[in-house]
Amino acid sequence: MNKVQFNRVQKDNGFIAALDQSGGSTPKALAAYGVSKEAYSNDDEMYVRVHEMRTRIIKAPAFNKDKILGAILFENTMDKKIDGKFTADFLWDVKGVVPFLKIDKGLDALADGVQLMKPMPKLDALLKRANERNIFGTKMRSVIKAANKIGIAKIVEQQFEVGKQIIAAGLVPIIEPEVDIHISDKAEAEVMLHAELKKQIVRLDSDEKIMLKLTIPSVVDFYCDFMENPRVVRVVALSGGYTRELANDLLTRNKGLIASFSRALAEGLSFGQSDKEFNKTIEKSIGDIYKASLT
Repeated sequence: MNKVQFNRVQKDNGFIAALDQSGGSTPKALAAYGVSKEAYSNDDEMYVRVHEMRTRIIKAPAFNKDKILGAILFENTMDKKIDGKFTADFLWDVKGVVPFLKIDKGLDALADGVQLMKPMPKLDALLKRANERNIFGTKMRSVIKAANKIGIAKIVEQQFEVGKQIIAAGLVPIIEPEVDIHISDKAEAEVMLHAELKKQIVRLDSDEKIMLKLTIPSVVDFYCDFMENPRVVRVVALSGGYTRELANDLLTRNKGLIASFSRALAEGLSFGQSDKEFNKTIEKSIGDIYKASLT
């Protein structure tokens, strides 16, 4: 583990940019950016186009260590280069931004009100490559669709089981059990989630460090106790489908919670914008998210 990066993620002001749209969500991300499906004819071409988009974001002048702590990459992006450097090395060496990697392979079918992560039989090999590419930490997402105690217990247990495998590989896992913002029993689900997270965090050894990426809670400051736990490096929030304006407003109300936004970060960016327009748009986006993450 890189101690300089660890201290930066743990203590510095800023937020984490999520640039990790995977195979299933990439067409939607490209469409929002103004690149239609007609612009690519297969997955390889699609990943080239999305890497171009991500490269443009990363190379924007405002995308730097002043306001951004880290960036979460998709596996394909980790293996690609920016100006001759692998993406993670460009992020850290040029921008001062700590690189993370999305490691999950998508979601299983809905059961017990949740979607667990699909099996990851090749995870050890991926973690080995992540170390070779100078990745600091990982991220893995599962989704809660109902306040179901059995399902939520399963989702958190799976997250921590995989998390321990990641810790053993020398990386810091971001545990992400997302609560769907549209469900009617969101607040109740968050109470159950908090209880299960607390159970698992207590079981961690003192040298086992994790991060949490959680939906902005219905009850303000609901996850503050986790921020004070020495086993938790940082608690970050996902935008979850909220507009950037609403996500920032909700984030501002929660003390110590910082952003890890994807859609909200890229909102307003377009392939057809001039570099001046693009850079101005993302500068404002980064500035607004950073400000909301300072509270």
